[in-house]
Amino acid sequence: MISFVATPIGNLKDITLRALEALRAADAVFCEDTRHTIKLLNAYEIRKPLYACHKFNEREAAERILALSREGKNVCIVSDAGMPVVSDPGREVCRILREAGEQYTVLPGANAALCALVLSAFPADRFTFIGFLPEKKAERRALLERYAAARETLLFHCAPQDVDIYVSAIFEVFGERRACAVREITKIHEESVPFLLSGGLPGEKRGEYVLVVEGAREAENPLNALSVREHVAAYLAQGMDKKEALKRTARDRGISKSEVYREALGL
Repeated sequence: MISFVATPIGNLKDITLRALEALRAADAVFCEDTRHTIKLLNAYEIRKPLYACHKFNEREAAERILALSREGKNVCIVSDAGMPVVSDPGREVCRILREAGEQYTVLPGANAALCALVLSAFPADRFTFIGFLPEKKAERRALLERYAAARETLLFHCAPQDVDIYVSAIFEVFGERRACAVREITKIHEESVPFLLSGGLPGEKRGEYVLVVEGAREAENPLNALSVREHVAAYLAQGMDKKEALKRTARDRGISKSEVYREALGL
């Protein structure tokens, strides 16, 4: 049996009984970082062979997992924290197992994005998990532009050194929005800090973050009843320069400036 096992995201007590049962019955445990996983296993006095399964060796690890399973072995796959595959290694393993016709299961558990969504107090009836943004600026902007008009709450994973970069990039594309930075979830210093994108997140950045950003609002500006082209033209008629007219139109409508630009070509 192959099991993808969710592990605690902070507090080691946030592990399920099923997860402990599976880990104790495992013949092998594949993990993102053996040094990290050994701490969890030691806390519950579990001694098992540990093998690396990370983004640099995932294909090789998947082949080994498949071979062990076909020998009748029990295999558990974990990441450093939370659910494997979700912003963590494991997707390639799933693909290879599926293509090989090998059955596997998942043991649910802690999830940072969902915890952050609750702690933010933002609407949770509909939301989109985006995860980590691309490192390259152009790719990051292109991805954000896909979600600029989305009405649902948006969730981003973010390393502490990238928080200011992410917030600035999101503001540049989305315009003003309410946001909430959630960090150290389930740990002693857990906190949930609401802020406005325009002002950025104050203070020193420590720990792993989930940034929760409100969706685009249903705009009340009467100019939104016009076409995008007419909307921009109305601002130009008010004396705004083209750059500011495009920017204001994008913010009014909750869409990207590049989309407004495409619609307003020729004005």
